[in-house]
Amino acid sequence: MNSPNSPDTPIDSDLSETGESRKSMEEYYLLKKSILVLAVSMTGIIFPVVWISLSFDTAVSYLLGATVGIIYLRMLAKDVEKINTNETRGASGRLAIFAGVIVLAARVDKFSILPVFLGFLTYKVAIVFYVLFTSVVPMFSQKANNSQ
Repeated sequence: MNSPNSPDTPIDSDLSETGESRKSMEEYYLLKKSILVLAVSMTGIIFPVVWISLSFDTAVSYLLGATVGIIYLRMLAKDVEKINTNETRGASGRLAIFAGVIVLAARVDKFSILPVFLGFLTYKVAIVFYVLFTSVVPMFSQKANNSQ
């Protein structure tokens, strides 16, 4: 049986594969940061709009849901980072946070369930915007380069 430090045991079978996985993780971290920044920015824009157009209580309900959605997104991102490792963790912690905020909104008179739920979905809207933006912008930049 070979020890982990014996010369017969390959540490990395392919160095280019390690370089590719490092590049993939760098791309993932950039994606994660971009989506989080977009979700926080959207929350910062939507909150005052809801406050002005509806009411402060509705805006606070939205903000609660959006904050929990961002926390949920960060937890999801951490679970995605652990895919390559042997650590497995179920989605029960993330689901409990969502269920907890909905129960809180149902129990406390100041909060409304619908704005909390829609605020929670803000992170999904941020993902859709990111995908659409990264799909459409390269198309426009290619057309601009072709026309010159």
